Amino acid sequence: IIHPSMANVSKKDLAEKLKSMYKVHDVQCIQLFGFKTAFGGGRSSGFGLIYESLDKMKKFEPKYRLKRAGVDTGKAGAGRRGKKDTKNRMKKTRGKEKSKARASGGKK
Repeated sequence: IIHPSMANVSKKDLAEKLKSMYKVHDVQCIQLFGFKTAFGGGRSSGFGLIYESLDKMKKFEPKYRLKRAGVDTGKAGAGRRGKKDTKNRMKKTRGKEKSKARASGGKK
C-alpha cells in the first residue's frame, strides 16, 4: 500500500477498497492484520484474508482475530475472582445455606 500524504491507512478504509476491488458482498468477511509501516513512511505492507461467508470465517479464523473484528464475543459468566469467592463462601456454609451461596454467584 502506498500512502505518501498519510501516516497510516485505517483497516476500515482498506477493507472498503478491497470490497470494491474483489466484489465482496460483506465487509466483515475481510480480515486485515499484521501491517507494518516501512521506514520513512509512505508505504505499508500487511496481510489480508477474504472469506466467502461469516460462517467460513468463524470456522477458520483464530478466536483473537474474531474478537478483534467484533464477530465473536468472549465467554460469558463469572470471572475468576468471583468463582473463587463463591467457592470460599461455600466452604464456610452447611446445608441449605450452601445452595444459597452458590445461587448468589460472584455477588456478595
